[in-house]
Amino acid sequence: MSPLPAALLVATSSAAGGAALALPPRRRVPRRHGARGSSRHGPRPLRSLATVAVTLGVMVFVSGRWGVPVGLLGGAGCWWVTGRMEPPAVRRRRDRLAAAVPHAVDLMAACLSAGLSPAAAVEQVAQAVEPPLSEELAAVCARLRMGVDPVTVWRDLAAHPQLGRLGRTVARAGESGASVADAMLRLSDDLRRQTRAEVESRARTVGVKAALPLGTCLLPAFVLVGVVPLVAGSVSVLLR
Repeated sequence: MSPLPAALLVATSSAAGGAALALPPRRRVPRRHGARGSSRHGPRPLRSLATVAVTLGVMVFVSGRWGVPVGLLGGAGCWWVTGRMEPPAVRRRRDRLAAAVPHAVDLMAACLSAGLSPAAAVEQVAQAVEPPLSEELAAVCARLRMGVDPVTVWRDLAAHPQLGRLGRTVARAGESGASVADAMLRLSDDLRRQTRAEVESRARTVGVKAALPLGTCLLPAFVLVGVVPLVAGSVSVLLR
């Protein structure tokens, strides 16, 4: 294969690999609280592009009779890895839920301080917040209206990835006889401190996480600008 097509294949493979590394890995979500309409696999266009690019890139590097089988093996591995990536819709839903929980806890604390029961308070909060949090709280309200034991409902909510602390706090306060309103106020303060710490930690790690994808994406430019002209010039001189 001539140097220019080979370099183009290497550049494409590197760019696809960098794009794949930029996406976070798939996280397992419980069925009960999973996102509606979530997909099992990662984005189809990126998945197909990365698989084809990795297959062709491996075939270029591994020449001879082993190029095709090793390239197919690398493509299969890329297909499996990208298939385990989390869909963007699921990630956005999770982030929106996590961001809305402190506000919902504040509303719960205000409703409880006004004299409402936990069931009535969560119903009022479900009507005040926006999706996807309103959908999750509406499911809790539906179970409470159906007559399910409140302790069981709040214990089940404790298994939720984002609303778990809310469920545990209400269940613990109900079992111990403590004031649910005071527990909500303490939980609100804890959640705000935790959110602030997570934002600061995420800001500190942005540079580290971006180093590998950025370096991988810059590799094609280095190959095309620095290596390809040198190789092409050397080949033309040798041929003359």
